[in-house]
Amino acid sequence: MTKGQGFGFGLGKMKELADAFKKAQQVQENAKVLQIELEQMEISGEAGGGLVKVVLSGNQEPRRVEISPDAVSEGADVLSDLVTAAMKDAYNKSTGIMRERMEELTSGLELPGM
Repeated sequence: MTKGQGFGFGLGKMKELADAFKKAQQVQENAKVLQIELEQMEISGEAGGGLVKVVLSGNQEPRRVEISPDAVSEGADVLSDLVTAAMKDAYNKSTGIMRERMEELTSGLELPGM
């Protein structure tokens, strides 16, 4: 090895590596903020034209279920279907929001395979 060759890491590569670490640290900090925001978020799903409403956090944690007296009078089978449909609606909205927020969080990063 000749003097000054090193291990193939020139100053440019070291700067790139340092920048990558800074970006990763920023993403990690933003991810913590996003986690808190998702925990505080309330996302509603509905079924039966609003007869049943399910509310989840942004992390898909169940918060509450609201059932109209009109839905109860429809019978147990219909009510069960309405609750399931409202849960799916809330879940789909929640995962969509989470996906959007994660894309925002990682935008501008040049990650291999992404």
